[in-house]
Amino acid sequence: MRCTLGVDIGTASSKGVLVDVDGEILATATRAHEVSRPHTGWVEMDGLVWWDEFVAIARELIAAVPEAEIGGVGVSGMGPCILLVDDDDVPVRPAILYGVDTRAHVQIEQMTAQIGAEEIARVGGSLLSSQAGGPKLVWVAEEEPEAWARARRLFMPASWLARRLTGAYLLDHQSASQVSPLYDIEGERWHEPWWARYAGSIEQPPLRWAGDVAGTVTPDAASATGIPEGTPVITGTIDAWTEAVSVGAHEVGDLMLMYGTTMFLVATGEETLRTPSMWTTAGAFAGTRNLAGGLSTSGALTSWLKDLTGADYPQLLADAEESGPGARGLLMLPYFAGERTPIQDADARGVVAGLTLGHTRGDLYRAALEATALGVRHNVETMRAAGADIGRVVAVGGGTQGRLWMQIVSDATGLVQDVPETTIGASYGAAFLAATATATAATGAPVIADWNPVAEKIHPDETLRARYDALFDRYLRLYEGSKDVVHELAAEQKKEAA
Repeated sequence: MRCTLGVDIGTASSKGVLVDVDGEILATATRAHEVSRPHTGWVEMDGLVWWDEFVAIARELIAAVPEAEIGGVGVSGMGPCILLVDDDDVPVRPAILYGVDTRAHVQIEQMTAQIGAEEIARVGGSLLSSQAGGPKLVWVAEEEPEAWARARRLFMPASWLARRLTGAYLLDHQSASQVSPLYDIEGERWHEPWWARYAGSIEQPPLRWAGDVAGTVTPDAASATGIPEGTPVITGTIDAWTEAVSVGAHEVGDLMLMYGTTMFLVATGEETLRTPSMWTTAGAFAGTRNLAGGLSTSGALTSWLKDLTGADYPQLLADAEESGPGARGLLMLPYFAGERTPIQDADARGVVAGLTLGHTRGDLYRAALEATALGVRHNVETMRAAGADIGRVVAVGGGTQGRLWMQIVSDATGLVQDVPETTIGASYGAAFLAATATATAATGAPVIADWNPVAEKIHPDETLRARYDALFDRYLRLYEGSKDVVHELAAEQKKEAA
């Protein structure tokens, strides 16, 4: 039985699927892990764990379906991450993660002053922020010169897996476009002058598209994983983009809304749209561009409340349902780990306004769900103001298992959300890309709408429109009104942690 294997390295876990030619999931495997936060604003992870978990997942999937014939391997992972390795492919330090890691704020200011914000946006598409990979490279060079002196190659989770499986050194265009400002978005190539200036000692990874075949499984990788030698492996890309593929939300006019540890939004179009507060990137496929955004907390916030209250998710959801729209007069800002888009404020912090002695954990949980929904609305309105034509919204990710959360997002934003049959996420998208890359004339290329049809549509409750319009106005004003005090508190937190 011909199958494809897909593995995604996420923030909280690595997930794998084994899928047949019709898209049916035959087996799944997961390995939970934790990121490291050694200092305020730092979020990193041992890159060797990514390979160890891939090996364990691959062996578990193969053992679960002994009759499977692996025809291709798909890889995916969180990003943009910065994993630097030496000549022998040994990491010189832990990988620095995506926009939730805010350590490079000084380098962002320096590079912006050196190059100029207008020129950075012209070449790379986006202004520099905590999401940009370039300043994190410079941070390593300036703050850890011994590690930088040994660094020779740059990887992200997907490209690291491709390297370990095939020996190929490469990076996909989408991931490269987030190593801002080192990628020329219109030319779809590395920007040589800035690469030489800021990353000159690092060997440039050749660029491919996400679904391109990177190479085939080597004898050593076959021995480690149980995947047959010679099996094709795709290049892969960042998980949010692979998730968009998994639900067919990568066509022009689509918006993918990913409910996960963080919330991520990817709008796909043909034009390069630029706006200071969002991320302009190359698409996963040639000829497409994305305007993307992300909340720094979403599932992480609900998880924090679960741990804080000691209640489980079903109980908290029931309590939040009982609380009702508006959380009985509570309003929360979800900036518990700073915020990415659209405010781009690493020193933002969580705020809960309106608390009384009569409020319950259900009110707090409802306020948290509404806070993330209002954050989504803020992003969508910013995207549309920049020219994004959003015709269809597709929900994906672990958070789609909770109907209440999706309903609140639709109510707060006015968006209709398509919920596909399979919402397992990026590992499924990686398996689809592998199936597409290795399709034969006899089988034909798979179609994601056949693999993963829409199972449900979430419609907004129009009777709540005025209520959420008013709440959104307060949400925006609460941030502006509390920003100065919150920044002072953030400075104190940094002093305490130093």
